[in-house]
Amino acid sequence: MSELQALFLGIVQGLTELLPISSSGHLFILPWLFKWENIPEYFDVALHAGTLLAIAIFFFKDWINLLVGAYKQVVKKEKNNEGKMFFYLVWATIPSALIGFILDKYFEDLLTKPLIIAIALIIMGILLYIFDKKFDSKVEYEDMNFKETFLIGMSQVLAFIPGVSRSGVTMTAARAMKIERESAAKYSFMLSAPVVLGATLYKLKDFVYNIPFAIGVISSFLVGILVIKFLLSYLKKGDFKWFAIYRVALGLTIILVYFLR
Repeated sequence: MSELQALFLGIVQGLTELLPISSSGHLFILPWLFKWENIPEYFDVALHAGTLLAIAIFFFKDWINLLVGAYKQVVKKEKNNEGKMFFYLVWATIPSALIGFILDKYFEDLLTKPLIIAIALIIMGILLYIFDKKFDSKVEYEDMNFKETFLIGMSQVLAFIPGVSRSGVTMTAARAMKIERESAAKYSFMLSAPVVLGATLYKLKDFVYNIPFAIGVISSFLVGILVIKFLLSYLKKGDFKWFAIYRVALGLTIILVYFLR
């Protein structure tokens, strides 16, 4: 694997992991399009570690507040919003992570096919567009309840299908429950961190710490920071329409290339 390939894939990861357009789908499809056959299997997870670091640093104060809130709620028996959100994240993560791990373990080879990725991109793009247009923005991040957070967390199970997108499916589920767009994006980012951390620790023994590894992780981290800032700012007034259109267009392009080959 070359340094240039690592840089390219790191940039792609930083862009696509945090936007609702599927990083795994892109990381499978782009080597297929360019006929790259020297990409290590662990590299996908390594790049996810870069965007995980971006989420950890960008929301550093939020993570500290969640931990402090959980401590106050458990030890001091003081009810607070941060403690509530901490345990909502825990309950939303555990079942979906376990189910997703099992499904990914047994169905990964079956699902990493260009046509399946294309179909997943298109279907989720259509659903994202419909739900984003149909439902009003009524619920903010601080006002989310257990049912809403749990159902959004469970939607992550579908993210084991490349092309669905973890951020895409969780933001779509959030919009279906009338959660406003910026809050949907923030909760999606926070929710992804524990799952990606678990996957990173699980694959840690397979990592090869060389120059391409460092380039990929650093580039995905730096681009990830910029993308988080961009998306949260954009969603104050914008919507998910262009991301949905991009998903459908990419899916159709993949299908076209597949049959032309």
